[in-house]
Amino acid sequence: MTAALSAQTDRFVHDRLPPPAQCPQMRYDLPELRIPDQANLVGALMARAEREGWLNRPFLRSDRITLSYAEARERIDRIAQLLIQDFGLVPGNRVLLRGGNSIGMALAWLGVVQAGLVAVATMPLLRAKELGEILRKAEPQLALCDGALLDELEAAAQGRLRIVPFNRPDDPQSLASLASGKDGQVQPCDTSADDVAMMAFTSGTTGTPKAAVHSHRDILAACQAWPRHVLRATPEDVVMGSPPLAFTFGLGGMLVFPMWAGASVYYPSVPYTPEVMVRLMDEVGCTICYTAPTFYRQMAPFAREKRPRALRISVSAGEALPLATRQLWKEATGIDMMDGIGATEMFHIFISSVPGACKPGAIGPVVPGYTAKVVDDEGRELPRGQVGRLAVMGPTGCRYLADERQRNYVKDGWNYPGDAFMQDEDGHYYYQARADDMIITAGYNVGGPEVEDALLKHPAVAECGVIGVPDEERGMVVKARVVLKPGQTGDAAMVKALQDHVKALLAPFKYPRQIEFMSTLPRTETGKLQRFKLRQDIPRS
Repeated sequence: MTAALSAQTDRFVHDRLPPPAQCPQMRYDLPELRIPDQANLVGALMARAEREGWLNRPFLRSDRITLSYAEARERIDRIAQLLIQDFGLVPGNRVLLRGGNSIGMALAWLGVVQAGLVAVATMPLLRAKELGEILRKAEPQLALCDGALLDELEAAAQGRLRIVPFNRPDDPQSLASLASGKDGQVQPCDTSADDVAMMAFTSGTTGTPKAAVHSHRDILAACQAWPRHVLRATPEDVVMGSPPLAFTFGLGGMLVFPMWAGASVYYPSVPYTPEVMVRLMDEVGCTICYTAPTFYRQMAPFAREKRPRALRISVSAGEALPLATRQLWKEATGIDMMDGIGATEMFHIFISSVPGACKPGAIGPVVPGYTAKVVDDEGRELPRGQVGRLAVMGPTGCRYLADERQRNYVKDGWNYPGDAFMQDEDGHYYYQARADDMIITAGYNVGGPEVEDALLKHPAVAECGVIGVPDEERGMVVKARVVLKPGQTGDAAMVKALQDHVKALLAPFKYPRQIEFMSTLPRTETGKLQRFKLRQDIPRS
């Protein structure tokens, strides 16, 4: 940290970062990754929009309003001015944000970061207990909350935190009403590039959430990696998607990266369902879509009936993309889905397929600016073709806020996202499983996602999750929890049919010896399968 240049007089987050020995090694090998030491993320992105002539282009869209870059900048300036002048916040203070994807949420997040404050965005479905844990860890000085989501936050805050609503146009105490009284004559906070821009709480696939900290430099460098070299969006693009802005997949894809490219983003006023999203993509002229594999699978039947005419790029991340889902989407739309793996701790995607160069079964090569390797339990790189743990290094990395689990994520400067991978001779990476989800049965390694992909190819299967369960004879056996499509019966005959189906596609030792039928699978708000919940009622040996 370059403390001499820091504008953040509140050192709460800085003082709770991991010690240098536990921090990742940051690499800025490409010229475009070298961010100036004095940089404000929002100020830099708006300066880029002005420099490139984008100020009059559309930026934030909904069914009610469209804001140009210039109009959005004016509102962001007023919000930042309000936060500092009227609420008395100082750079480094934390501001909790609570809301779904909307123009109001986007403007609030940008205003907070431009003011040199630390944005702490939270998922809209979190309840008071979960919000209380975040409040205790982040200790925010203020909360900005969608007016429709106040109840749970008020219950968590218990009167100890000022909460300002947004998306309440008729409320004189709303964020927009209060900010409209400011003149907007304020410059972005002169932050160091290493000042903290945000904390992102992990989405909870592995239990207790952790707070990942990212600086202005981290996010600006991330813009120069995957978006620049792989996605290659243009100012003509219209972006839509389901990932929440409180999730870094959504924050990058649905706000920061379009802003970097001069593109526009559409936020719906109604909840997305697969049918609604496909219809709106066609009506709005969506060219780039972000969502999770499960949602693509659910959208495919509607896209087959009426393909969104302008759609050219479909980005999948957040969980493993089954080959069956990829094929289903291509059959429905003609588009070869872009798959990627990222992490909240790394901010966004660091391994990705490249349009027009997808290898069957592979996610793809490492994103320019990052380095990756597959290693054994001692950190030694394994030969190509062997399965091991993924280690990553680049311009972003994991820094948890006051969390002992930092030691598990970063070792010798390398980030360990917790995934098992195989790398082929061409440098393409193949996802196997979460490292702690690898199933070892009778000495054989089985990746749950491979079995899930096989099951999803059966016409009766809507969703499934595969785990390992203890077994005296084999050590572990493969167990599938399956959600059937409507009209299908989960009986002994269906169990045998699914087992035979997997045996016909995969090596015999990989078939699920146990199958349990369920009405739903436990997922996070971002769509990730919560495997730890699938295992919770399984006795441990």
